[in-house]
Amino acid sequence: MLLTVLGCSGSLPSADSPASGYLVEADGFRLLLDLGNGVLGALQRHGDPFGLDALVLSHLHPDHCADFSALTVLRRYHPDPPYDTRARRLPVYAPSEAATRLAAAYAPSEAERGETDLSDVYEFHRLTPGTVHIGPFELTVEQVAHPCEAFGFRLTTDGRTLAYTGDSGPCEALRKLAESADLLLAEACWPHEPEAHPPDLHLSGLEAGQLAAVAGVRRLVVTHVPPWADRQQMATEARSAFPGEVDLAFPGATYQVG
Repeated sequence: MLLTVLGCSGSLPSADSPASGYLVEADGFRLLLDLGNGVLGALQRHGDPFGLDALVLSHLHPDHCADFSALTVLRRYHPDPPYDTRARRLPVYAPSEAATRLAAAYAPSEAERGETDLSDVYEFHRLTPGTVHIGPFELTVEQVAHPCEAFGFRLTTDGRTLAYTGDSGPCEALRKLAESADLLLAEACWPHEPEAHPPDLHLSGLEAGQLAAVAGVRRLVVTHVPPWADRQQMATEARSAFPGEVDLAFPGATYQVG
């Protein structure tokens, strides 16, 4: 399993990185986790975006799905696509309101009302807690602690496991997803100041490290650090709680999982 970081900036793109987007590949199958601002451009540096086999959206905040409208333009209006995108719709695994909310983001005006049904080029699947098979991957889904409907994931194939927190405050669901994972991709949005931040929203660097330690993961990759936060502080906090390998995600970084 190969993980490629397309974007890792939290809350909005930074000068150096798109927002959240992660390409996961195994056995020739290409799955994209999240599609935040700027991710579609980065994806094109790593292959043809028509080569995606599935898209999984952790939640519907813009920094995790804003480029969906651009992907829709590509799939509907490219003059010479490599295949019929209406006959081969892209599977999209997403929260319950994805089909209507992403359609509204794409065509919000009354004049474009006829274009708001995106089912011509996408096949929407509602995420619920449990396990689903997508290509070679077993995807385990858990709802996590965030203000909107949001999910974290555990991807397993060939005995290798990648866990992804999405956006979440500390919760038992994250520990279950991360248990003994080969690689944990964990957000860290702010320094550890519990009194200064609202609950059930994001992890601190320390909390990302604590999660990695209690779950017994092999490797931690810290991601989703906002442009106004100190990336090195997030990594330092994580390392203070987790004795294993800790990396800071950056665009273009690749990781062999397992």
